[in-house]
Amino acid sequence: MKPKYIEVMMTIGIDKIGFATTNYVLKLENLAAARNIDPEKLSKGLLLKEISIAPVTEDIVTMGASAAASILAEEDKQAIDMVIVASESGIDQSKASAVFIHGLLGIQPFARSFEMKEACYSATAALDYAKLHVEKHPDSKVLVIASDIAKYGIGTPGEPTQGAGSIAMLITSHPRILAFNEDNVAQTRDIMDFWRPNYSTTPFVNGMYSTQQYLDSLKTTWAEYQKRNQVSLKDFAAVCFHLPYPKLALKGMRKIMDKTLPSEQQAQLQENFEQSILYSQKVGNIYTGSLFLGLLSLLENSTTLKAGDRIALFSYGSGAVSEIFSGQLVAGFEQQLKANRMEKLDSRTPLSIPDYEKVFFEEAELDENGSASFTGYENQDFALAEIVEHQRTYIKVEK
Repeated sequence: MKPKYIEVMMTIGIDKIGFATTNYVLKLENLAAARNIDPEKLSKGLLLKEISIAPVTEDIVTMGASAAASILAEEDKQAIDMVIVASESGIDQSKASAVFIHGLLGIQPFARSFEMKEACYSATAALDYAKLHVEKHPDSKVLVIASDIAKYGIGTPGEPTQGAGSIAMLITSHPRILAFNEDNVAQTRDIMDFWRPNYSTTPFVNGMYSTQQYLDSLKTTWAEYQKRNQVSLKDFAAVCFHLPYPKLALKGMRKIMDKTLPSEQQAQLQENFEQSILYSQKVGNIYTGSLFLGLLSLLENSTTLKAGDRIALFSYGSGAVSEIFSGQLVAGFEQQLKANRMEKLDSRTPLSIPDYEKVFFEEAELDENGSASFTGYENQDFALAEIVEHQRTYIKVEK
């Protein structure tokens, strides 16, 4: 008699989530005054208040390592066998930032470490890849890091939507925050709404076109997502959006809002949306991490979420790829979060306009040997200490 096998559906998702940004901040009311812009164009037109500013000693490696260090225990470092960094702010055309981060964190050596790229979308692809790996290897853990610096240039239209930061997520088969649902729907369209060639230090942006593509990708992907999964907005407690700036996400929320829902549920969805943009309003655009910074902000600030609630997430990367997926909140998720995140953001060092222009746009001045050293900057847990013969040296900051 043949034995009977019972197929057990494995739960995979986010076990821990961390965030890091820089120690410097630019208040947008000061930028508005310096650029002769009506401050309400930024505070109401973009729904932004402040943006994080990265000095030359901070990059996707230092921020990514800081975000991950804030959540990883030693047992995690021994179990992690894959490190994925999603970024469009690479520091080397060959060596992946994930390799630097793997070393800085002291993760056990028998691990894969690599980068993924597709504008602001690639962290979602990294989660998809991580999920498949854990499905095959249930005892393993995957560290997914979304780390970026959004930089557009002095006096450019995109200047108020700059920013810097990193999100780290630990993906396991026993998640304590969010369990992924098997409901992903992705879409690709070959467009030129935002791009940065190798020879350019800042991107080229077709702003109005990119806004239209973001909203149309949301509309069409959401329609396909609902059709394939036989769901509607009533099935969700919250929706998180990619956040190049919060006002664009608000337009997205309005586009998918179901006016036939009871007024109480519409109000709850709107309230949770407002909680999801709180951190982005003070950090700015962090490209690959923006969606997940919104998720973190929602989880740490909403007073209505509970275990079992379903959260939808809309990921968008210019060029363009979009994806919608969802997850269920796990019982006890609140215990994995921090309550004082806003206090830390409020403690950053504010920069004057001249200091911002110097600090944010400074480039390493290499000598004839391809070397440079850096002193006098405020850093988080890790810093770029020097470049020696074109080789970057990172250190853990002693505090």
